[in-house]
Amino acid sequence: MQITPLVWIITIAVTIAFFVYEFFAHVRKPHEPTIGESARWSAFYIGLALLFGVGIGVVSGWTYGGEYFAGYLTEKALSIDNLFVFLIVMTGFAVPRMYQQKVLMIGIVIALILRGGFIAVGAALIENLSWIFYIFGALLLFLAYRQAFSDHESDPANGRFMKLVRRVLPVTDEYHGDRLTVKKDGTRFITPMMLTIIAIGFIDLIFAVDSIPAIYGLTNEAYIVFTANAFALMGLRQLFFLIGGLLSRLVYLAQGLAVILAFIGVKLVFHALHVNELPFINGGEPVEWIPEIPIWFSLLFIAATITVATVASLLKTRGDRVRAEQAADAGQDAPSDDSARPTDR
Repeated sequence: MQITPLVWIITIAVTIAFFVYEFFAHVRKPHEPTIGESARWSAFYIGLALLFGVGIGVVSGWTYGGEYFAGYLTEKALSIDNLFVFLIVMTGFAVPRMYQQKVLMIGIVIALILRGGFIAVGAALIENLSWIFYIFGALLLFLAYRQAFSDHESDPANGRFMKLVRRVLPVTDEYHGDRLTVKKDGTRFITPMMLTIIAIGFIDLIFAVDSIPAIYGLTNEAYIVFTANAFALMGLRQLFFLIGGLLSRLVYLAQGLAVILAFIGVKLVFHALHVNELPFINGGEPVEWIPEIPIWFSLLFIAATITVATVASLLKTRGDRVRAEQAADAGQDAPSDDSARPTDR
């Protein structure tokens, strides 16, 4: 896939333009987006991402198109998991609803910048060190295990990192609109708004470690890696307000993502064996008999896993709600101890 510097410049410029427009058109003035507004923009960005993937398939071939769609699906699923943690952070810091857009916008921009840096590093490593696929594969298998048993009930707002930040920086206890700092008695303090953004930036760094090796397990093309990440992050702010209530119902999302990460980890190890140059593995020769997992199978596997995790989550939460309602009804219908006790004669 031949991508000229001009194409890179145009792509990055258009991506920046979208975020600048979002800030001035939607985020600059604090407000809580309506469901209709969130739905329209979410549909727009998802449609734009799909159209871009079709364009890659038509211009560069459907092998690259398939790699883009597999990468986009994976990054979108990881981004939704990211949203879940954002929700926990903003709840922990009690961010007013009307200011949450600004926090999300800054958090998403930080995520894109961090991922851009990781993409550049990953591309350089892959270009010069073929054995890096072993490292990426092992990392994803570890992350898959961690993801499967992750505890979303923890409170990032009061974790060790944020406690350290509070000790180092002067912090106010109350919000001052959407301001990040405020001056009191000649001293500059940071507000809980800034603390929230610091927490989300730190979480973005952790999530970048997950997402970049994952998508490099699906494609070696840095351009596809970048655009899939950019489109996965575009519209994430609107998606947060659209499915905010649904996030708590996706109880099997972490397990679904763990399966995807483990699958890509195995795929990376298989690929590493195919391009093996390590002298202590097969005498430094490629291992020919291990099959390469085709991109069409990866795309189907990722899509099926996301679908199964979503449907299973919704069925479980619906069943739990029905059982809770039945238990509540049974409790109301049951006679009390006093009414059930025979009266003395």
